[in-house]
Amino acid sequence: MFGQKLEGQTFPKQSLFSTHFDDIHPDFASDNRNVRLGLSTNGFQPFGQSGQQYSSWPIILIPYNLPHWMCMKEAYMFLTVIVPGPKNPKQGIDVFLQPLISKLLQLWEVGVLTYDVSLKKNFMMRAALMWTVSDFPVYVMLSGWSMAGKLACPYCGNDSDAFYLANGCKISWFDNHRNFLHPNHPFRRNKQRFLKNKVVLAPPPRNRSGEDILQEIEELGLMKVTEVEAEEVNSIISKNFGWRKRSIFWDLPYWKTNIIRHNLDVMHIEKNVFDNIFNTILNIEGRSKDNAKSWVDLQLYCKRNELDRDSRTGKYPKACYTLDKRQKEVLCDWLKNIKFPDGYVSNLARCVDMRKFKLFGMKSHDCHVFMQRLIPVAFRELLPSKVWEAITELSLFFKNLTSSEITIADMEKLEGEISVIICKLEGIFPPSFFDIMEHLPIHLAHEAKLAGPVQYRWMYPFERYLFI
Repeated sequence: MFGQKLEGQTFPKQSLFSTHFDDIHPDFASDNRNVRLGLSTNGFQPFGQSGQQYSSWPIILIPYNLPHWMCMKEAYMFLTVIVPGPKNPKQGIDVFLQPLISKLLQLWEVGVLTYDVSLKKNFMMRAALMWTVSDFPVYVMLSGWSMAGKLACPYCGNDSDAFYLANGCKISWFDNHRNFLHPNHPFRRNKQRFLKNKVVLAPPPRNRSGEDILQEIEELGLMKVTEVEAEEVNSIISKNFGWRKRSIFWDLPYWKTNIIRHNLDVMHIEKNVFDNIFNTILNIEGRSKDNAKSWVDLQLYCKRNELDRDSRTGKYPKACYTLDKRQKEVLCDWLKNIKFPDGYVSNLARCVDMRKFKLFGMKSHDCHVFMQRLIPVAFRELLPSKVWEAITELSLFFKNLTSSEITIADMEKLEGEISVIICKLEGIFPPSFFDIMEHLPIHLAHEAKLAGPVQYRWMYPFERYLFI
């Protein structure tokens, strides 16, 4: 598999990331026996939901040198550190990572004497950490970048146009995607579909290199959590900037040259996007992004005359993206009786509540299947064509993004498509619908273009390993 060039990428070794890393570090790349690693961590409760509250954090390393049919399997996941509970370590996880980083430094600079059974002789094996894999809350713990507020996106950073909703009292990422469109796209000059009277001519935010990010961290004076007075110093700096600390991973000399250091987890992003879409369409109480405050914000920020309040009755009209009671019953009855091949997905019938017409207890993989396979069929006869087309295009985006074989051209095409898809959704749903999880898909195709197929960079195998 190593050195093999295929038209499509099927493995991280064939990615632009690997090519860039090999060019920067030719000594490391000259020996195919040197190990390329990924790191993942996630918290879980060892005593289950019924036991006492106790959060434990295993830190797992995975080697990418193996063939694709062996890589990401449980037998080749190495438990290197266990962060004890009972509480979430948060930014203090770097304290427990110190021994691992020390070993990674040794493996990079010196190596370790290893026996090559095929050549029957010893050699100095070196290793490098390519990236981390985690869900978005853990992304913050590992990278040091905050996930809260207007600066939650690690790619957009200070260049985001997220804003605070006056009535919804939360951050919205509505109308933050037109700058990713082609410079001549008509959406850029549309003053009716998005924020009132706003025209967007600016280019997308520049992707910063690791050297630029490290320079910014050093100029701000951020400290590692293991240093004296780090908590006080970092808390003052973090009030005005997105950074919360200097991550311990910057101690690795090659870390700043990596074009991707921390991966956005497609699994959790896809699940959150599905939950928001499904709960809003079915208008699930307490979980829908469509409520009285969102309609007030809609009138404040957008021009959608068809959704204005009736002056005589004082009521709002039914939104085009929600289902009535009869349509909900038809959908839930269809889901109750749908059949799948054995092992393809869990029993969705058990997740259907026919009394309240909603779904409950769906796992991440259930949402994955529903998002990519069922949405185009489930809502075809129930939603207006413009709504159905927009969410179907989003469904196909995730389906193509998670293909086992991808090409750079395919990912560049998806980069262009996702900005248009999100803009179409912005013309349908209210500003309150667009939290950070609806924004992050704009960056997923770019990551896949650089790092290769998402199957090697998402949380499914690690959560299966931890029985989460």
